[in-house]
Amino acid sequence: MGYVNKSIPKGFSIVANPLNNGGNKISDVFGANPGSLTVYTFGDAGFAINSYDADFEEWDDGDAVVAPGEGFFVLNSGDAAATITFVGEVPQGDLSNALPQGFSIRSSQVPQEGKLDVDLGFPTDEAVTVYQFGAAGYTISAYDADFEEWDTDDAQGPVVGVAEGFWVLRESATNWTRSFSTSE
Repeated sequence: MGYVNKSIPKGFSIVANPLNNGGNKISDVFGANPGSLTVYTFGDAGFAINSYDADFEEWDDGDAVVAPGEGFFVLNSGDAAATITFVGEVPQGDLSNALPQGFSIRSSQVPQEGKLDVDLGFPTDEAVTVYQFGAAGYTISAYDADFEEWDTDDAQGPVVGVAEGFWVLRESATNWTRSFSTSE
């Protein structure tokens, strides 16, 4: 069993659940009384909105799932940053994260920071665009498959933090596969 602390700043951020706690239900992932948070997950049907009601001490849909590898927006409507403690097991073994055609919000399936393709094994088999959202707004990184490099200052691509989600835009679907063990 492990844990990861993540500071959720006031306003919007893109976050990810970095640990597997079994069912990965939003009520379990965010714990008791997470504060004035609203979670926006994105799928084929668009956004699903899930707010925590501090008066009733419950989520709109506490059974909604936020699994490792899926990113999601979080709106912190509180007066200050909120610290969320994710608790669970580090996903291990042969991992696969579906990257659909078009837009999706994704994250690393393991709690590891690093360069997206080099350190985290993100597929660069075609032109792909990654959008990271922070306090200063969006940072956009595009991979040029012809030149086999990113358009970042160092041409090495975006660096993704632990429990950080990001938008992905792909022309075709693929899987982000990776073999991971905590004994490595």
